[in-house]
Formats: sequence, C-alpha cells, structure tokens
Amino acid sequence: MASPSPARVTAVDTHDIRFPTSRELDGSDAMNPDPDYSAAYVVLRTDAPDGHEGHGFTFTIGRGNEVQVAAIEALREHVVGRSVEELCADPGTLSRDLIGDSQLRWLGPEKGVMHMAIGAVVNAAWDLAAKRAHKPLWRLLADADPEWLVRQVDFRYLTDALTPDEALDLLRRGKEGAEERRARLLERGYPAYTTSAGWLGYDDEKLTRLAAEAVADGFRQIKLKVGADLADDVRRCRVARSVVGPDIRIAIDANQRWDVGEAVRWTRALAEFDPYWIEEPTSPDDILGHAAVRKAVAPVKVATGEHVQNRVVFKQLLQTGALDVLQLDAARVGGVNENLAILLLAAKFGVPVCPHAGGVGLCELVQHLSMFDYVALTGTTEDRVIEYVDHLHDHFLDPVVIREGHYTAPTVPGFSAAMRPESIARYTYPGGTFWAADLQSGPESGEDQTA
Repeated sequence: MASPSPARVTAVDTHDIRFPTSRELDGSDAMNPDPDYSAAYVVLRTDAPDGHEGHGFTFTIGRGNEVQVAAIEALREHVVGRSVEELCADPGTLSRDLIGDSQLRWLGPEKGVMHMAIGAVVNAAWDLAAKRAHKPLWRLLADADPEWLVRQVDFRYLTDALTPDEALDLLRRGKEGAEERRARLLERGYPAYTTSAGWLGYDDEKLTRLAAEAVADGFRQIKLKVGADLADDVRRCRVARSVVGPDIRIAIDANQRWDVGEAVRWTRALAEFDPYWIEEPTSPDDILGHAAVRKAVAPVKVATGEHVQNRVVFKQLLQTGALDVLQLDAARVGGVNENLAILLLAAKFGVPVCPHAGGVGLCELVQHLSMFDYVALTGTTEDRVIEYVDHLHDHFLDPVVIREGHYTAPTVPGFSAAMRPESIARYTYPGGTFWAADLQSGPESGEDQTA
C-alpha cells in the first residue's frame, strides 16, 4: 500500500478587516488623529487531518489596508504546496524564502508594506506550528532547543553587533531557572501598562475617569499621547499626575511629531510632571536624532521601536546608545524570526524591551514574545512592561486577559491570532455586513462597534 501523501498548505486566504474606531477617537494621537484600526489578515489552510490553520495579520489604520492585503497575496506562491511538517519544524525556511524573493525584495528591501506582509505570513506559520505542538507560542519558544532557535535567526547584517555564538550563549544561559520562571509567570502573569486613558482626543473628564480606573485596576504605569499643542499637553499631564499620584509612572508619546530640537524643548517643558519616557520623539528612522534627544532630556528615558523597520535599524539604535527602552512590534517587522533577532540584540546590549501593543490584536501577539524573553532569555521583568489598550479584544477567540495590571499567560495552543469568524464576516471591508450597511446609509447612521 502506498504511503499517504504528506500534508500540504492548500490555500492562503486574505481578509481586509477594518473597525470604525475613529468615530469615538479611540487610538487618536498627534500624528494619527482619526485611525480606523484595521488588520490585513491571513489564514493558512492545509489538508492535514488535524484541521489546524495558521492565522496571522499585520496592523494598519484604515485606508491602505487593501494595499497591505495585496502584498500578502503576492506571497501566495511561496506558501501554497509547502509540506506542513517541514514548515512547522523549521519556520525559518519560509522566512528566508519570502525575504529572499529578489523581485519582491526590491520593494523594500526588508521594510515597508512588503516586509509587513512577510511578517503576517511568517507569524501565521508560527501559529500553525504552535497549534500542532499543542503549546501556546511563548511556551513553544521557551521550550525550544537553543541551537534550533539560533537557526531561526537571520544574522546577516548583525554580526558586527551579535554573532550566532553570542546568541547561543545568551539562550543557553536563559535556560537556567526557566522552569521556576515559567511557574511564576503562570501564577502572576507579566506586568502591563495602559494607554487606554491617554488618547489625544479624550477630554479631561474622560482622562480623569480612565486614569483613576487604571490605578484601581492595578496598573503601575499609564501613557499619554502628546505633541499637538504644548499648553494642552501641560494641562493634561497635570490632570493625570494629580489623579494617579507621585508613585505611578506616566509615559508620554509624541508619535514622531517633532524635529529633534522641538522634541528636546517639548520634553523639557513637560519634565515637571516626571515623565518616565518620551516615546517616538522624532522620525523612527532618525538614529542620530534619537541619540541627541536622549542625551538632552535625561533623566527622562527615550523609547522607540513600533515603527522601526527591521533588525538592522534596531541594531544601530542600540549601537549608538539612542534609546533606553526598545519597543518591538509583533507585526511591523518580518514576524517571529526577526523579533527573535531583536530580542537577542536587546539582551546583548542590556536594554529592556517594552513592546508596542494595542491596535487590532497586537496585545494578543506580543505577549508571547515578552513571556518567552522572561522565561528563557533575559529572565527578568524589571523595568519591563507590555502596553495594553482595551480595544477590540472580543473579536479574538483567545483574547488577552489582564489581572491586577498583569497579562495572564496564554494556555491555548497557538499565537492567539485567530479572529472570530463572525467578526471577519461583519468587518471585512467593504462587503462585510457592517460596512455594506454603513457605506449604503452613510457613517452617521452606521452602528458603532469599537469594543
């Protein structure tokens, strides 16, 4: 009898999913005043008898999400037909093939819409691998052999700062005490901070109420958006500090609004409110600018990373001493493989990682990366927190759970990326049931569904 054919990836499904968050000013900041939180969403389907699918996405804020979906669709030929077993045994092979497509690489290289598309597909492959291993992704990574993890990382352009041998040493040392940390993580969770109180479009009453609720819920840090109007920022920071008291950290986030000199002047003007960090004070590509701001505004820390395009830029930010806090994003770079490189770089340079989250599903994804870092790499949560925003979690099958200001460690196998089918059907643009009705009748009469 002939042996059965190996299971293959049979389809790459894409969805343009958008939520009307701009109508309540959720997510509003100085650079992005009216975001509609969106996801270019991908599902890898297979003919494996276990029925598992790989889910992934990248985050956008509305118009242009169709461009991101098209970029994902351009990768289909690299994925369909792959052996499921081989893909899950070594996701790095897919990552290298996607990044190595020379004609698509020309659109980057390794940055922008094409690179984000690669991240969505690679993350979907890791979701599939974790499901087949019957582990949440953080556990799959934490349990993995250090030599295997090193093989998942592309060290091209990195070896002047981090060699494979150095990475292997970091991961081997990270195994020491990992079992105890895993038990502690499952018991206590991972520290979080919240941005939910600080959107720029919120009035003082809403800021006051949400800041007080954050402290009551156990958060030890909140974040405020700044950068549109200095007098308004002074007032809002004064309100927030009066509500939370002197012992709660307040971070501020300019979302790339300023030139270097303006960033220095503005941050110094807010220094009386004891900001813990200034986030994205200038262009995310301006490495020397960040270094200059950091030198000028100390002891206020400089944080950046959610729009950093790849591991090479992160390498240079670390090499030049341009940041105090590294804010990786689960869906901006080339997926889990590249984020492993970034975590290893941060560990080598001793810089804490406090990931960017919020958006659509970013909290669900990035918790896994920080939890792996704690359990099996750096072994600490000191000065490390994951951003939390209370938006859109109900649309996911395995949403984040926050308890006493901490992320509860996921236990469901996978990358926590799968959205509810009814949410996909409702919010796919433009033909989903919400958008079809909304576009026919006009936004004023559209039903608001931002929770």
